[in-house]
Amino acid sequence: MANLQLRLRSRVETFKGSGDWDEITLEKSFPVDQVAILLCDLWDSHWCKGAAQRVAEMVPRINLTIGAARRKGVQIIHSPSDTVDFYANTPFRRRIIDVPLVEPPTPLDLPDPPLPIDDSDGGCDTGEDVPRRFWTRQHPGITIAGSDVISDQGIEVYSFLKAQGIATLIIMGVHTNMCVLNRSFAIKQMTRWGIRCILVRDLTDAMYNPARAPYVSHAEGTELVIEHIEKYWCPTVLSRDLQSALRRMPSGHLHRRGGSATNQ
Repeated sequence: MANLQLRLRSRVETFKGSGDWDEITLEKSFPVDQVAILLCDLWDSHWCKGAAQRVAEMVPRINLTIGAARRKGVQIIHSPSDTVDFYANTPFRRRIIDVPLVEPPTPLDLPDPPLPIDDSDGGCDTGEDVPRRFWTRQHPGITIAGSDVISDQGIEVYSFLKAQGIATLIIMGVHTNMCVLNRSFAIKQMTRWGIRCILVRDLTDAMYNPARAPYVSHAEGTELVIEHIEKYWCPTVLSRDLQSALRRMPSGHLHRRGGSATNQ
C-alpha cells in the first residue's frame, strides 16, 4: 500500500511555561487507505459577502486538490452543515447512512485555550450584521463523485472512518475559528475521539473583523487562528505540498466502492 508523505507545520513551547512558541516542520508518512479529506461548510452562499467571496476564490483550488486525491484513492467526505437534505436521494448520502453507528471512546481531556481573536460580533469584515442561513447546499463548483460521502453529523463521520479503517482526517473549509474547530465532525471533536487531524492552512478562512481585537488585517487574523490550532490541536499542511505528495504516489493502487459524479 502506498504512503502519502506530507510536510507538516506545528508549534512547540520549547521551554515549558515561557509562552514562547517555535514553529517546526516535519515529514510524516500516512498509508493512503487510512486517510480521508473532509470539506467543512463550503456552502453556496453566506450572509457575509466577504466570507462568500473568499470561499468562491478557494473553490477551484479545493476542487483540484480533492480531484487529485480521489484519483489516488483518498476518501472524500463532504460536510456542508444544515444542507444534507439537499443530497438525501444521492448515493453519496446513502452510502454513509448505511454504515452502522459505533460508540465513540471517552473523549480525550485536552486543553482548550481561548482564541487569539475576538469574533463576538460574528466576524464579518464587509459590514453585514444579519447572521442567518443563506446557504442551501455545498458550493456547486465542488464535484462530488466516486466513493465520496456526505454527512454533517460527527457520529456518522466517526463511524464511517472506523468502518473504513481511516485514522487521519485532512480538513479544509471554513470557518477556521468556528466550524472548522467546533463542528461535531471537525477538529476538536475528532481529535478528542482519537482521530489524527491535519488542517490545510491555505484552504481555510476565518470569520474575523479587523475592527475587533487584536486589530490586525483579516489575513493576519486567520493566520493567528491557524497558529492557535497548530499549538493546541493539530498540525497543518499547504495544499501545494499535499498535491505534490499525491503526484508522487502511484496511480490505481486503491479502488473504493464508487458512484457517478455530480456537482449537486
